[in-house]
Amino acid sequence: MRKYRFLILTALIVGGFVYLTSVSRWPRRWVANVSDAGGNLWSEPVVARTASLSTDEINNIEIYKMAHAATVNITSTVYRRGWFMQIVPDPSTGSGFVIRDDGLILTNYHVVSGRAPEIQVTMPDKSRYKASILARDYPNDLALIRIAPRKKIDFLRLGDSDHLQVGQKVLAIGNPFGLEGTLTTGIVSSIGRTIADQNGRELEGMIQTDAAINPGNSGGPLLDSFGNVVGINTAIYGPGGNIGIGFAMPISRAKSMIERYQAGGSFARPRLGVSTVYVAGDLAQMLNLPSEGGLLVQEVGPGSPAASAGIRDPRQWVIVGNLEIGVGGDLITEVDGRPVDTDDAVRRALDRKHAGDTLELTVFRDGRSRKITVTLGAASEENF
Repeated sequence: MRKYRFLILTALIVGGFVYLTSVSRWPRRWVANVSDAGGNLWSEPVVARTASLSTDEINNIEIYKMAHAATVNITSTVYRRGWFMQIVPDPSTGSGFVIRDDGLILTNYHVVSGRAPEIQVTMPDKSRYKASILARDYPNDLALIRIAPRKKIDFLRLGDSDHLQVGQKVLAIGNPFGLEGTLTTGIVSSIGRTIADQNGRELEGMIQTDAAINPGNSGGPLLDSFGNVVGINTAIYGPGGNIGIGFAMPISRAKSMIERYQAGGSFARPRLGVSTVYVAGDLAQMLNLPSEGGLLVQEVGPGSPAASAGIRDPRQWVIVGNLEIGVGGDLITEVDGRPVDTDDAVRRALDRKHAGDTLELTVFRDGRSRKITVTLGAASEENF
Protein backbone atom coordinates (compact mmCIF):
# COMPACT_ATOMS: atom_id res chain seq x y z
CA MET A 1 0.00 0.00 0.00
CA ARG A 2 2.82 2.33 0.92
CA LYS A 3 4.42 1.46 -2.38
CA TYR A 4 1.37 2.71 -4.31
CA ARG A 5 1.17 5.88 -2.20
CA PHE A 6 4.80 6.56 -2.97
CA LEU A 7 4.22 6.14 -6.70
CA ILE A 8 1.16 8.43 -6.66
CA LEU A 9 3.05 11.10 -4.69
CA THR A 10 5.98 10.86 -7.10
CA ALA A 11 3.66 11.25 -10.10
CA LEU A 12 2.05 14.33 -8.56
CA ILE A 13 5.42 15.94 -7.87
CA VAL A 14 6.71 15.24 -11.39
CA GLY A 15 3.48 16.49 -12.99
CA GLY A 16 3.55 19.69 -10.96
CA PHE A 17 7.15 20.33 -11.90
CA VAL A 18 6.39 19.88 -15.63
CA TYR A 19 3.42 22.24 -15.36
CA LEU A 20 5.42 24.92 -13.55
CA THR A 21 8.35 24.77 -15.94
CA SER A 22 6.31 24.88 -19.15
CA VAL A 23 2.63 25.76 -19.17
CA SER A 24 2.68 28.19 -16.28
CA ARG A 25 5.69 30.15 -17.65
CA TRP A 26 4.24 30.77 -21.14
CA PRO A 27 1.68 33.39 -20.10
CA ARG A 28 4.24 35.36 -18.09
CA ARG A 29 6.63 35.35 -21.05
CA TRP A 30 3.83 36.48 -23.42
CA VAL A 31 2.68 39.26 -21.10
CA ALA A 32 6.23 40.52 -20.68
CA ASN A 33 6.66 40.87 -24.44
CA VAL A 34 3.29 42.52 -24.97
CA SER A 35 3.93 45.10 -22.29
CA ASP A 36 7.51 45.99 -23.24
CA ALA A 37 8.39 49.37 -24.71
CA GLY A 38 8.36 48.15 -28.30
CA GLY A 39 5.08 46.30 -28.03
CA ASN A 40 6.58 43.26 -29.77
CA LEU A 41 4.52 40.10 -30.11
CA TRP A 42 7.46 37.78 -30.47
CA SER A 43 10.02 36.29 -28.11
CA GLU A 44 13.19 37.12 -30.09
CA PRO A 45 15.53 39.90 -28.89
CA VAL A 46 13.89 43.35 -29.03
CA VAL A 47 16.83 44.88 -30.94
CA ALA A 48 17.04 43.28 -34.41
CA ARG A 49 20.49 42.74 -35.83
CA THR A 50 20.66 44.08 -39.44
CA ALA A 51 22.94 42.18 -41.79
CA SER A 52 26.01 44.17 -42.82
CA LEU A 53 25.86 45.90 -46.23
CA SER A 54 27.60 44.31 -49.19
CA THR A 55 30.49 46.00 -50.92
CA ASP A 56 28.27 46.73 -53.92
CA GLU A 57 25.57 48.31 -51.73
CA ILE A 58 28.12 50.52 -50.03
CA ASN A 59 29.42 51.57 -53.46
CA ASN A 60 25.89 52.49 -54.58
CA ILE A 61 25.26 54.52 -51.42
CA GLU A 62 28.55 56.42 -51.64
CA ILE A 63 28.07 57.29 -55.31
CA TYR A 64 24.50 58.44 -54.71
CA LYS A 65 25.50 60.72 -51.84
CA MET A 66 28.16 62.27 -54.03
CA ALA A 67 26.27 62.50 -57.33
CA HIS A 68 22.82 63.43 -56.06
CA ALA A 69 24.15 66.72 -54.72
CA ALA A 70 25.26 67.70 -58.24
CA THR A 71 22.20 66.46 -60.20
CA VAL A 72 19.58 69.12 -60.90
CA ASN A 73 16.02 69.42 -62.13
CA ILE A 74 15.51 71.61 -65.22
CA THR A 75 12.26 73.27 -66.26
CA SER A 76 12.26 74.89 -69.69
CA THR A 77 9.27 77.06 -70.62
CA VAL A 78 8.53 78.22 -74.16
CA TYR A 79 5.66 80.66 -74.77
CA ARG A 80 3.40 79.79 -77.70
CA ARG A 81 0.11 81.03 -79.16
CA GLY A 82 -2.99 79.05 -78.25
CA TRP A 83 -6.13 78.34 -80.27
CA PHE A 84 -7.45 81.86 -79.66
CA MET A 85 -4.07 83.50 -80.32
CA GLN A 86 -3.44 83.99 -76.61
CA ILE A 87 0.10 83.51 -75.29
CA VAL A 88 0.33 80.32 -73.21
CA PRO A 89 3.35 78.75 -71.45
CA ASP A 90 4.49 75.33 -72.64
CA PRO A 91 6.81 73.88 -69.97
CA SER A 92 8.93 70.74 -70.17
CA THR A 93 11.11 69.14 -67.54
CA GLY A 94 14.26 67.09 -67.45
CA SER A 95 17.51 66.61 -65.59
CA GLY A 96 21.05 67.92 -65.75
CA PHE A 97 24.27 67.82 -63.76
CA VAL A 98 26.85 70.35 -62.64
CA ILE A 99 30.31 69.90 -64.17
CA ARG A 100 32.08 72.92 -62.67
CA ASP A 101 31.67 74.80 -59.41
CA ASP A 102 31.08 78.09 -61.24
CA GLY A 103 27.71 76.79 -62.45
CA LEU A 104 28.28 74.98 -65.76
CA ILE A 105 25.60 72.32 -66.31
CA LEU A 106 25.27 69.61 -68.97
CA THR A 107 21.89 68.38 -70.20
CA ASN A 108 20.13 67.26 -73.40
CA TYR A 109 19.32 69.59 -76.27
CA HIS A 110 15.69 68.49 -76.26
CA VAL A 111 15.34 69.48 -72.59
CA VAL A 112 16.03 73.16 -73.44
CA SER A 113 14.87 73.31 -77.08
CA GLY A 114 12.56 75.90 -78.57
CA ARG A 115 12.81 79.61 -79.30
CA ALA A 116 14.15 81.66 -76.37
CA PRO A 117 13.08 79.29 -73.57
CA GLU A 118 13.00 80.43 -69.96
CA ILE A 119 15.10 77.93 -68.05
CA GLN A 120 14.89 77.32 -64.31
CA VAL A 121 17.29 75.03 -62.46
CA THR A 122 16.28 73.54 -59.12
CA MET A 123 19.12 72.26 -56.95
CA PRO A 124 18.78 69.27 -54.58
CA ASP A 125 18.51 71.70 -51.63
CA LYS A 126 15.47 73.28 -53.40
CA SER A 127 17.32 76.53 -54.23
CA ARG A 128 16.38 77.84 -57.67
CA TYR A 129 18.30 79.69 -60.36
CA LYS A 130 17.63 81.10 -63.79
CA ALA A 131 19.93 79.60 -66.40
CA SER A 132 21.31 80.88 -69.68
CA ILE A 133 22.18 78.74 -72.69
CA LEU A 134 25.84 78.69 -73.68
CA ALA A 135 25.77 76.07 -76.43
CA ARG A 136 23.33 73.64 -78.01
CA ASP A 137 24.59 70.72 -80.06
CA TYR A 138 21.57 69.53 -82.03
CA PRO A 139 23.19 66.54 -83.84
CA ASN A 140 24.25 64.98 -80.54
CA ASP A 141 21.26 66.15 -78.47
CA LEU A 142 23.46 68.03 -76.00
CA ALA A 143 23.33 71.42 -74.35
CA LEU A 144 25.54 73.45 -72.03
CA ILE A 145 23.84 75.93 -69.70
CA ARG A 146 25.02 78.10 -66.81
CA ILE A 147 23.69 79.38 -63.51
CA ALA A 148 25.23 81.94 -61.15
CA PRO A 149 25.41 80.04 -57.84
CA ARG A 150 25.07 82.05 -54.63
CA LYS A 151 27.14 79.52 -52.68
CA LYS A 152 29.55 76.67 -53.19
CA ILE A 153 28.00 73.84 -55.20
CA ASP A 154 29.00 70.24 -55.85
CA PHE A 155 29.99 69.05 -59.30
CA LEU A 156 30.70 65.77 -61.07
CA ARG A 157 33.85 64.69 -62.86
CA LEU A 158 33.71 63.55 -66.47
CA GLY A 159 34.97 60.02 -67.04
CA ASP A 160 35.97 57.90 -70.04
CA SER A 161 33.25 56.57 -72.36
CA ASP A 162 35.64 55.34 -75.05
CA HIS A 163 36.64 52.22 -73.15
CA LEU A 164 33.31 51.07 -71.72
CA GLN A 165 32.69 47.33 -71.74
CA VAL A 166 29.45 45.40 -71.99
CA GLY A 167 28.61 44.12 -68.52
CA GLN A 168 30.20 47.06 -66.72
CA LYS A 169 28.15 48.44 -63.82
CA VAL A 170 26.52 51.84 -64.32
CA LEU A 171 24.23 54.04 -62.21
CA ALA A 172 21.67 56.60 -63.43
CA ILE A 173 20.42 59.58 -61.41
CA GLY A 174 17.65 61.94 -62.45
CA ASN A 175 14.08 63.10 -61.94
CA PRO A 176 11.84 60.53 -63.68
CA PHE A 177 8.20 61.66 -63.75
CA GLY A 178 9.25 64.55 -61.50
CA LEU A 179 10.45 62.21 -58.73
CA GLU A 180 13.55 64.14 -57.71
CA GLY A 181 16.83 62.39 -56.96
CA THR A 182 15.97 58.87 -58.16
CA LEU A 183 18.81 56.32 -58.39
CA THR A 184 18.70 53.25 -60.62
CA THR A 185 21.46 50.76 -61.28
CA GLY A 186 22.30 48.33 -64.04
CA ILE A 187 24.96 47.41 -66.54
CA VAL A 188 26.14 48.50 -69.96
CA SER A 189 23.98 46.29 -72.19
CA SER A 190 25.61 47.29 -75.47
CA ILE A 191 27.67 50.07 -77.00
CA GLY A 192 27.68 51.79 -80.38
CA ARG A 193 23.90 51.68 -80.83
CA THR A 194 22.17 53.86 -83.46
CA ILE A 195 18.67 54.99 -82.55
CA ALA A 196 16.13 57.43 -83.98
CA ASP A 197 14.51 60.07 -81.77
CA GLN A 198 10.87 61.17 -82.01
CA ASN A 199 11.75 63.57 -84.84
CA GLY A 200 13.44 60.87 -86.92
CA ARG A 201 16.94 62.19 -86.19
CA GLU A 202 19.51 59.42 -85.83
CA LEU A 203 21.76 59.38 -82.77
CA GLU A 204 24.83 57.24 -83.32
CA GLY A 205 27.26 55.53 -80.95
CA MET A 206 24.81 55.42 -78.03
CA ILE A 207 25.34 53.48 -74.81
CA GLN A 208 22.54 50.98 -74.13
CA THR A 209 21.80 50.19 -70.49
CA ASP A 210 19.23 48.30 -68.45
CA ALA A 211 19.42 50.85 -65.62
CA ALA A 212 15.84 52.14 -65.49
CA ILE A 213 15.45 55.34 -67.53
CA ASN A 214 12.09 57.09 -67.76
CA PRO A 215 10.68 60.43 -68.96
CA GLY A 216 12.35 63.11 -66.83
CA ASN A 217 15.67 61.27 -66.68
CA SER A 218 16.79 63.04 -69.87
CA GLY A 219 19.96 65.03 -69.29
CA GLY A 220 20.92 63.25 -66.07
CA PRO A 221 24.26 61.52 -65.52
CA LEU A 222 25.14 57.90 -66.22
CA LEU A 223 27.97 57.04 -63.82
CA ASP A 224 30.55 54.29 -63.52
CA SER A 225 31.37 52.54 -60.24
CA PHE A 226 33.90 55.26 -59.39
CA GLY A 227 31.28 58.01 -59.67
CA ASN A 228 32.63 59.44 -62.94
CA VAL A 229 30.14 60.48 -65.63
CA VAL A 230 30.36 58.20 -68.67
CA GLY A 231 27.13 59.23 -70.39
CA ILE A 232 24.15 61.58 -70.50
CA ASN A 233 20.82 59.74 -70.19
CA THR A 234 18.97 60.60 -73.39
CA ALA A 235 16.27 58.23 -74.59
CA ILE A 236 14.14 55.19 -73.86
CA TYR A 237 12.99 52.47 -76.20
CA GLY A 238 9.43 53.11 -77.33
CA PRO A 239 6.94 55.80 -76.26
CA GLY A 240 6.21 54.52 -72.76
CA GLY A 241 8.26 54.04 -69.63
CA ASN A 242 11.18 51.82 -68.77
CA ILE A 243 11.32 48.32 -70.23
CA GLY A 244 14.99 47.70 -69.48
CA ILE A 245 16.30 49.38 -72.63
CA GLY A 246 17.59 52.92 -72.20
CA PHE A 247 20.19 54.93 -74.07
CA ALA A 248 22.81 57.47 -73.03
CA MET A 249 24.97 59.78 -75.14
CA PRO A 250 28.68 59.02 -74.51
CA ILE A 251 30.37 61.71 -72.42
CA SER A 252 33.11 61.98 -75.07
CA ARG A 253 30.60 63.85 -77.27
CA ALA A 254 29.98 66.34 -74.48
CA LYS A 255 33.71 66.83 -74.02
CA SER A 256 33.98 67.69 -77.71
CA MET A 257 31.11 70.17 -77.38
CA ILE A 258 32.73 71.84 -74.37
CA GLU A 259 36.08 72.10 -76.14
CA ARG A 260 34.39 73.51 -79.23
CA TYR A 261 32.50 76.06 -77.14
CA GLN A 262 35.64 77.16 -75.31
CA ALA A 263 37.38 77.59 -78.68
CA GLY A 264 34.52 79.75 -79.95
CA GLY A 265 33.15 77.13 -82.36
CA SER A 266 29.71 77.29 -83.95
CA PHE A 267 26.83 75.00 -82.99
CA ALA A 268 24.35 76.12 -85.65
CA ARG A 269 22.66 73.35 -87.60
CA PRO A 270 24.52 72.66 -90.85
CA ARG A 271 23.09 73.45 -94.29
CA LEU A 272 23.98 71.87 -97.61
CA GLY A 273 21.32 73.53 -99.77
CA VAL A 274 20.02 70.78 -102.07
CA SER A 275 16.81 68.85 -102.53
CA THR A 276 17.05 65.33 -103.92
CA VAL A 277 15.04 62.27 -104.93
CA TYR A 278 16.22 58.69 -104.45
CA VAL A 279 16.46 56.60 -107.62
CA ALA A 280 17.78 53.07 -108.08
CA GLY A 281 17.31 49.90 -110.12
CA ASP A 282 15.07 50.09 -113.21
CA LEU A 283 14.21 53.75 -112.63
CA ALA A 284 17.90 54.68 -112.50
CA GLN A 285 18.60 52.73 -115.71
CA MET A 286 15.69 54.44 -117.49
CA LEU A 287 17.41 57.74 -116.69
CA ASN A 288 20.79 56.45 -117.97
CA LEU A 289 22.20 56.31 -114.44
CA PRO A 290 24.03 53.47 -112.60
CA SER A 291 21.57 50.83 -111.37
CA GLU A 292 23.03 51.12 -107.85
CA GLY A 293 21.38 54.53 -107.85
CA GLY A 294 21.70 57.34 -105.38
CA LEU A 295 20.25 60.78 -104.67
CA LEU A 296 19.44 62.68 -107.84
CA VAL A 297 19.73 66.42 -107.27
CA GLN A 298 16.45 68.25 -107.98
CA GLU A 299 17.33 71.74 -106.83
CA VAL A 300 20.38 73.66 -105.65
CA GLY A 301 19.65 76.68 -103.49
CA PRO A 302 21.08 79.97 -104.81
CA GLY A 303 24.10 81.02 -102.79
CA SER A 304 24.03 77.75 -100.83
CA PRO A 305 27.14 75.76 -99.86
CA ALA A 306 26.22 73.20 -102.53
CA ALA A 307 26.06 75.93 -105.16
CA SER A 308 29.42 77.33 -104.05
CA ALA A 309 30.96 73.85 -104.34
CA GLY A 310 29.65 73.44 -107.89
CA ILE A 311 26.87 70.87 -107.38
CA ARG A 312 24.73 70.81 -110.54
CA ASP A 313 20.94 70.92 -110.56
CA PRO A 314 18.63 69.52 -113.33
CA ARG A 315 18.79 70.72 -116.93
CA GLN A 316 15.35 69.40 -117.87
CA TRP A 317 12.27 67.66 -116.45
CA VAL A 318 10.73 64.38 -117.59
CA ILE A 319 7.61 62.42 -116.67
CA VAL A 320 8.25 58.86 -115.50
CA GLY A 321 4.99 57.10 -114.70
CA ASN A 322 3.19 59.62 -112.53
CA LEU A 323 6.40 61.32 -111.34
CA GLU A 324 8.01 64.48 -112.66
CA ILE A 325 11.76 64.16 -112.22
CA GLY A 326 14.52 66.63 -112.95
CA VAL A 327 17.36 65.04 -114.92
CA GLY A 328 20.78 66.12 -116.02
CA GLY A 329 21.92 67.13 -112.56
CA ASP A 330 24.38 65.36 -110.27
CA LEU A 331 23.63 61.92 -108.79
CA ILE A 332 25.06 61.66 -105.27
CA THR A 333 26.32 58.09 -104.83
CA GLU A 334 28.39 58.41 -101.65
CA VAL A 335 28.39 60.71 -98.63
CA ASP A 336 31.64 60.84 -96.63
CA GLY A 337 32.64 57.55 -98.23
CA ARG A 338 29.39 55.76 -97.34
CA PRO A 339 27.31 54.42 -100.24
CA VAL A 340 23.89 56.06 -100.59
CA ASP A 341 21.19 53.40 -100.17
CA THR A 342 18.33 55.38 -98.59
CA ASP A 343 16.57 58.63 -99.31
CA ASP A 344 17.75 60.20 -96.03
CA ALA A 345 21.48 59.53 -96.49
CA VAL A 346 22.36 63.23 -96.70
CA ARG A 347 20.19 64.13 -93.70
CA ARG A 348 21.81 61.42 -91.60
CA ALA A 349 25.25 62.71 -92.56
CA LEU A 350 24.27 66.29 -91.69
CA ASP A 351 23.08 65.13 -88.26
CA ARG A 352 26.72 64.27 -87.51
CA LYS A 353 27.99 67.68 -88.60
CA HIS A 354 28.06 71.33 -87.56
CA ALA A 355 28.14 74.53 -89.57
CA GLY A 356 31.69 75.00 -90.84
CA ASP A 357 32.39 71.26 -91.13
CA THR A 358 33.11 69.71 -94.52
CA LEU A 359 31.08 67.03 -96.30
CA GLU A 360 32.61 64.89 -99.04
CA LEU A 361 30.17 63.93 -101.80
CA THR A 362 30.84 61.42 -104.56
CA VAL A 363 28.70 62.38 -107.57
CA PHE A 364 28.04 60.73 -110.92
CA ARG A 365 28.23 63.34 -113.69
CA ASP A 366 28.67 63.02 -117.46
CA GLY A 367 29.27 59.29 -117.27
CA ARG A 368 31.91 59.28 -114.53
CA SER A 369 32.29 59.72 -110.76
CA ARG A 370 34.04 62.58 -109.04
CA LYS A 371 34.48 63.76 -105.45
CA ILE A 372 33.35 67.22 -104.32
CA THR A 373 34.09 68.69 -100.89
CA VAL A 374 31.44 71.05 -99.52
CA THR A 375 31.96 73.41 -96.59
CA LEU A 376 28.62 73.43 -94.78
CA GLY A 377 26.84 76.66 -93.94
CA ALA A 378 24.51 77.52 -91.06
CA ALA A 379 20.81 76.74 -91.32
CA SER A 380 18.18 79.18 -90.12
CA GLU A 381 17.53 78.70 -86.41
CA GLU A 382 13.94 77.60 -86.70
CA ASN A 383 14.43 75.10 -83.90
CA PHE A 384 16.35 77.46 -81.63
